[in-house]
Amino acid sequence: MDTITHTVFGLALYGAVDKRNFSKQEKRALLFTAIVGSQIPDIDVVSQFWDTEGQYQMWHRGLTHSIFVAPVFAALIYFVSKWIWKVKSPFYYWIGLLAVFIHSTSDLFNAWGTGYLEPFSSVRITFGTIPIVDLVIWTILLASFIISRRSKRYPKHVVFKLAWALIVLHIVIQTTQGYLIYNDYSDRYEQVALSAGFIPTQYSVITKEDDVVSIYNASLWRQDDLQYTIESQVNADLSTLFEYRPEAETLYEWSPFVVIVEDDERIGIYDPRFYRNGQSFLFEYIKWEELEEIS
Repeated sequence: MDTITHTVFGLALYGAVDKRNFSKQEKRALLFTAIVGSQIPDIDVVSQFWDTEGQYQMWHRGLTHSIFVAPVFAALIYFVSKWIWKVKSPFYYWIGLLAVFIHSTSDLFNAWGTGYLEPFSSVRITFGTIPIVDLVIWTILLASFIISRRSKRYPKHVVFKLAWALIVLHIVIQTTQGYLIYNDYSDRYEQVALSAGFIPTQYSVITKEDDVVSIYNASLWRQDDLQYTIESQVNADLSTLFEYRPEAETLYEWSPFVVIVEDDERIGIYDPRFYRNGQSFLFEYIKWEELEEIS
């Protein structure tokens, strides 16, 4: 999910706790725990400042998003809260753990995926059933904040617990539909990847068969539409590209599969899951003229 969504997740987690008997210090500790726990897995972004070998694609959403690291983050947050606000209840540890768990687990459902089982497995787990910016989740959370402010009929923590229930239901419905669509295509193609659209029930299905990559707009509720057919230059020699653009080799290892581009101007690879308007934003290439200048 995007940074804003993770932040709002933290606020919603804070809202879901009944704080009527909390002191001011306890509320501050809880808010800190929920917000920081909802953000801390993305601490890996700092690695891009010292990345000289093109490994950032692997580091981002890697070990820091592992379910095995979540207890470490939760303990760190708990001890900081205990030090600043003098809270001692293990309740704050469990809230921190839940916040980290929600962050890392929610990222599984995006096309980007996470290293959820690192360091015991390097597999990047991705379901692709929820977009990074999910308008349904935003709507649910916005409505819960408005209702919690204006309505006196229901306690705030009840409103936010209902919001969490609706979010889980939304993810289950979206993932179930994506699972059914994925299985339908996987029976017909060599490789298949899924990427949820911004409109609920709409998915991009990216398929690969030999050197042909096809991108479909798919839904359980209407006829699927073939949007793009792309030829991948599977016989191209990528060694030079990998030598001068180590980011390309990382992308090659990180993506489920890539499209290889080789023409008179450049050689490169891109991840077709992020293909929009004739271009993928995950595209690593080098121009032939650059190679001539280097050599």
